Amino acid sequence: MQQGMHPDLVRVVFTKEEIAVVVERIGRQISADYAGQKLLLVAVLKGAFVFMADLLRYIEGSVEVDFMAVSSYGAEAKSSGVVRIIKDLENSIEDRHVLIVEDILDSGLTLTYLLKNLRSRNPLSVEIATLLYKEGKQDVAIDCKYIGLACPNEFVVGYGLDYAERYRELPYIAVLKPSVYSA
Repeated sequence: MQQGMHPDLVRVVFTKEEIAVVVERIGRQISADYAGQKLLLVAVLKGAFVFMADLLRYIEGSVEVDFMAVSSYGAEAKSSGVVRIIKDLENSIEDRHVLIVEDILDSGLTLTYLLKNLRSRNPLSVEIATLLYKEGKQDVAIDCKYIGLACPNEFVVGYGLDYAERYRELPYIAVLKPSVYSA
C-alpha cells in the first residue's frame, strides 16, 4: 500500500496531476471541435460530476450543463445490465449539440441505452467524452469521441467513482481491494 493511501485500496492508478493533464487535453479538444457552436454537456450522475466540473473549466465558448441519473450497478461491483433513468434532463435537447460526459466506459450497456434514448429526442449531434476506458471490457461497441485514459480491468474508485457511495472524494483513481466489494 502506498503511503497516505486509503487502507481499502490496492494502488493508485492515476494521480491527481495525471488526471488534470488529461482533463485539460479533452477540454481543449472539445473547444476546438465545437468552436462557434452551442454545446450542452450532459453528466451521467453520480460518478461523472467531478469530471464534468473540471472539464467545463477548460471548454471555451458557449456551454450549458444538464444531468441525468441512471442506474445499472446499485451497490454491486458489476453492472446488472438493466439500465433505468432515475433523473432525466431538465430541458429539451432538440436541435442541440449534446456531449455525454461519463466517468468510465465499462460494459457499454449504460451508454448504449443513453445514446439510443437521447438520439430519439432529435439533437443535432450526440457524442461521448469518457475519462476512463476499460479496454476489451465492452459488451457492445461504443463510438466514443473523447477518451481520457485506458483503465485496467479492475474495480477502480476515486475522482467521482464509487463503490456503494464511498470513495468519490479521493483526488486520485485507485484500485479497490477485492475483499471490500466481495464481502
